[in-house]
Amino acid sequence: MTTMTDTALAEFKMPDVGEGLTEAEILKWYVAPGDTVTDGQVVCEVETAKAAVELPIPFNGVVGELRFPEGTTVDVGQVIITVDVSGGSTPAPEAAPESQAAAPAEPAEEPAPEGRQPVLVGYGVAASSTKRRARKTVPEQAEEPPAGTYYAASVQAELNGTSTSALASAPAGERPLAKPPVRKLAKDLGVDLAAVTPSGPDGIITREDVHAAVAAAAPAPAPAAPVAAPRPAVTEAPAPAPAAAVSSDARETRIPVKGVRKATAQAMVGSAFTAPHVTEFVTVDVTRTMKLVDELKRDADKYGFTGLRVNPLLLISKALLVAIRRNPDVNAAWDEANQEIVQKHYVNLGIAAATPRGLLVPNIKDAHAKTLPELAESLGELVATAREGKTSPAAMQGGTVTITNVGVFGVDTGTPILNPGESAILAVGAIKLQPWVHKGKVKPRQVTTLALSFDHRLVDGELGSKVLADVAAILEQPKRLITWA
Repeated sequence: MTTMTDTALAEFKMPDVGEGLTEAEILKWYVAPGDTVTDGQVVCEVETAKAAVELPIPFNGVVGELRFPEGTTVDVGQVIITVDVSGGSTPAPEAAPESQAAAPAEPAEEPAPEGRQPVLVGYGVAASSTKRRARKTVPEQAEEPPAGTYYAASVQAELNGTSTSALASAPAGERPLAKPPVRKLAKDLGVDLAAVTPSGPDGIITREDVHAAVAAAAPAPAPAAPVAAPRPAVTEAPAPAPAAAVSSDARETRIPVKGVRKATAQAMVGSAFTAPHVTEFVTVDVTRTMKLVDELKRDADKYGFTGLRVNPLLLISKALLVAIRRNPDVNAAWDEANQEIVQKHYVNLGIAAATPRGLLVPNIKDAHAKTLPELAESLGELVATAREGKTSPAAMQGGTVTITNVGVFGVDTGTPILNPGESAILAVGAIKLQPWVHKGKVKPRQVTTLALSFDHRLVDGELGSKVLADVAAILEQPKRLITWA
């Protein structure tokens, strides 16, 4: 991530903060030339096709030059800022001359600055890490780098086309080596990395290792690795105005397609022209569901919803999860490369949200195993995180089915496009008071229209109809949440 020059200038390069992304847009600089920076200080915020994240500087010094202005899209590996480190400590160089291989530098102790906090997923300060070390050339004599140092070095090694052999496995009892996305995956799945057997080069723990640990601990067959393509993540914080070229007569404005909107467009086109979509509709009386929502709100303490938000989306989500349990074949993915259908024994429930920067579809991991209060808590956290602009790339990955609530815009229904790699998406229309035949009489009832789009390679008409009919039946008679669950 950094390189050193003969004039004691450290170059901080744009890292790959989203697993394989090739570029990122600089949203905001938090420093200016001449400012003093310290190890771990956030210097800028960048937006990729997956998330908006803050970048910390990995050394001490004085800012020399900001290579790119705000609003510029920069390729991964390009230098974005230089820092004069002649008066401060610097990170270990990325390579050492062969002649120095037998004489490694002694580790230098340096307390971590107070208040330093992790700012990237899996990237930051480990509580027990209080030392920085020079370049390790003899594995038996080296210490483990502070959290984040390994990530920075491995990213730089990938950018330079070199291996990470200089970063050997941590000694027994120390923090296991794993990249930030893998650490987040392990956290989401409840896996202790210290108990995982690494298979990657130099003792690095991979995604496959984490999934293998889950499979070994689970009593039932473990789910297949997620095949859903990552979806874009965004924040709701106001973004810098995109560069726009206005025509001479001021009748048109051209906005470059990039970042989240570019990734969303590519994903939607790929999904629409890869998976054969089928959409079915049903209009249903949800009066009883709305009454149940009101009751749960009134007696939140009685039902275990104290401090939690209860709304129709909560019961709709639970209804879909029960319908999937009754029709498990709908929860699958199409593996084109291997010509296989991957049946999933877990449900990562995506909730689509519209934000100023584009479509956001985080998902609730293992939603199928949550109680109604737990599901309410997860939904609340998902929404709050999205509003704060802190949705992580990991939260975008691994979804199996999605719900999109177009009813909040007053829309009756729609034909939603599948998220890439998923089998189905449920659109929920506006809930309105309408005339309805109830017990032989026309009465005003709360009515909505549901639309289920599904991949016809995986889901035939009968299966899709059963799923949609089950969701409707539960919302019409919410007591079925008990009898069917």
